[in-house]
Amino acid sequence: MDLDAARQELEEFIPHVKNISDSSIKKMAGRDLMRFKEFKKQGMAVRFGRFTQKENKQIRKNVEEFLALTGIDSAEKLLFTSRYPSDKDTIHRLKTEHHFCEKISEGIPRPWRLIYYRARKIFDPNNYKGRYTKEEKEKLKKYQALHGNDWKKISELMSRSNLSVAMKFSEIKSAINYGPWTEEETQKLMSAVKDVLRRKLTAENANSLSSLEQPDSDLWIEREQLYQALPWTEIEARVGSRYWRQCKQKWNSVLTRKLTRGQKLYRGTNGLRTKITLIKRLYETKAEDASEVNWDELSNAIGDVPRGYVQSKFYRLKVSFVPLWKRRTFSEIIDYLHEKTLPDLEEKL
Repeated sequence: MDLDAARQELEEFIPHVKNISDSSIKKMAGRDLMRFKEFKKQGMAVRFGRFTQKENKQIRKNVEEFLALTGIDSAEKLLFTSRYPSDKDTIHRLKTEHHFCEKISEGIPRPWRLIYYRARKIFDPNNYKGRYTKEEKEKLKKYQALHGNDWKKISELMSRSNLSVAMKFSEIKSAINYGPWTEEETQKLMSAVKDVLRRKLTAENANSLSSLEQPDSDLWIEREQLYQALPWTEIEARVGSRYWRQCKQKWNSVLTRKLTRGQKLYRGTNGLRTKITLIKRLYETKAEDASEVNWDELSNAIGDVPRGYVQSKFYRLKVSFVPLWKRRTFSEIIDYLHEKTLPDLEEKL
């Protein structure tokens, strides 16, 4: 199949296919296209976004079955073969002979590449090493001075994941201020977010910018664009006095305030109505996992608020009303709120 034909066929399953590189299209045509067509016959749409608990279990099952089939003795060897140079040739041969790409993606209607990355995250022992010690922080600063932002190299030296070392360095290098945000800091944050969003939207589609000069509105970009992932390390550098996580939390609070326009949605009678609506809508979704919930639709049903705000309200609900909630599945929490909490809230209202 030629490149244009492959891109055209993939567009049925991946709307943003025009933004994917030619080399990735070639790989997807070989690894994914037939899978996508088979899932379509089964009435299953190609998924993106966060993986569900069910999908994570399937990935674990696929990896464990492949290990049993090939005799490779650990998931780390299978997924991080470069860490075992003496076994590399044997592992690559076994992967080819036993169709690793097909086996690891069985039963999961997602692009193979995303499944592979998710498997690496699940099975990387370097992801779960707890807090950094003082000695590790000093090593991290030393390695970054030697190797710059080569996080792959540094992660190997530190036996931590790439993301972990990058985010930790971002945190410890900043002149962190834990006090209240000043007006100057907030303005720097707003300016940085505005610039990166404007640049990203302009690159994707010049027509997707709404009017940036509306004097009567703070919503200078279409609402749905405000929720997308932002380059927080870049924004951190622009602000200068806060590390990336603080910038993200502050932006979420600013965004919530702007989009609610000062409405007291979660107080008094309005607060009760909001809790009731949230529980009912969550129950109606019949979702087995939080990642299956369309939080944007929920935010629209409750008020003009960010989905992160709605998610935080759900968190408060389960912590406040659901006993032993950490031991329950997502669907069990929703069922409890619907059966036990909802009647009490309605009676109170």
